[in-house]
Amino acid sequence: MAKVLVIDDEADFREVIKFILEFDGHEVVEAEDGQSGLNAFHESNPDLVITDIFMPGKDGLETIREFYSLNPNIKIIAMSGGGGTAGTWHLGMARAFGAKASINKPFRALELKALVSAQLFNTSC
Repeated sequence: MAKVLVIDDEADFREVIKFILEFDGHEVVEAEDGQSGLNAFHESNPDLVITDIFMPGKDGLETIREFYSLNPNIKIIAMSGGGGTAGTWHLGMARAFGAKASINKPFRALELKALVSAQLFNTSC
């Protein structure tokens, strides 16, 4: 299937996403923050990036901007558990910076799988 880079500072959350995506046959590369995500991006050349917005160090918005400047065609899903209008605002900014889709945490496995498929296969979700 596809190679997916998952960037989130919460190791347990990355593991859950990895389990869901690997069950569907995807290869998953993990990173704990924006800078390690950029390093993994260069090393692994993923088909899709899923990144959290709120992380220490290089946050998700800055990371998305860098990915987009490296490859404007990269498929990026932004995720946030920021909650309320602040989280919604940040996900909107992520789309403005180059994310193709966004998802609020927590989410159901089926919701994530549908969003990943839609991005990888250019279908609507």
